Amino acid sequence: MEIRVEVDRSSLRGVVAILFGVLTFVMPGLTLAALVLLFGSYAIVDGVLNIVAAVGRRRAAEPPWWALLLEGVVSVAAGVVTFAWPGLTTVVLLYVIAGWAIVTGAFEVAAALRLRRGIQGEGWLLLSGILSIVFGVLLIAAPAAGALALVLWIGAYAIVFGALLVVLAFRLRRWRIEDRAAMARAA
Repeated sequence: MEIRVEVDRSSLRGVVAILFGVLTFVMPGLTLAALVLLFGSYAIVDGVLNIVAAVGRRRAAEPPWWALLLEGVVSVAAGVVTFAWPGLTTVVLLYVIAGWAIVTGAFEVAAALRLRRGIQGEGWLLLSGILSIVFGVLLIAAPAAGALALVLWIGAYAIVFGALLVVLAFRLRRWRIEDRAAMARAA
C-alpha cells in the first residue's frame, strides 16, 4: 500500500482522537450516557478506519494486515457494547474502555516493532501503544475515580494519542518524500 494512504489514515485518526479529547475538556459535565455515546462513536470510527486499512493491506498482500483487522474489530466491538447497554455503570464502562485501550495498545506496540525494520520514527507508534496500555492499566487500578475524573483522563489520553498519531503521519510523509527523492537521484 502506498505510504500516502497510511499518512492520510494516521492523520485522520489523530485528528479524530484530538477532537474527541478536546470535546471532553470543553464539556466536562457530560452525563454518563453522553460519555457512553461519545466513546462508542469514537471506538467505532477508529475501528472502521483500522478495518479499511487492513482490507487495503490484504489486497496489497502487505503483512500484518490481520493484526490491524483484529484491532479494528476490537474497537468496533467496544463501541457496539457501549451502544447496546447505554445504562452501564461508570465502573463497567471504565473496564470496557480499559480493556479496549490495553488491546489496541498491544497491537500498536507490535506494529511499531514490525515497522522499525522499514522506517525511522516508528517510536511514535510505539509510544502511543505504550500510552494506551498504561492508560488502560491505570483505569483498572483506580476504578473508584469519579465520572468527571474519568472524562478528563479519557480526554487527556485522546489528545496525547491523537497528537502522537499526527506526529507519526508527518514522519511517514517526510520518509515518503525522502524516499522519492532518493529514487529520483538514482534514476
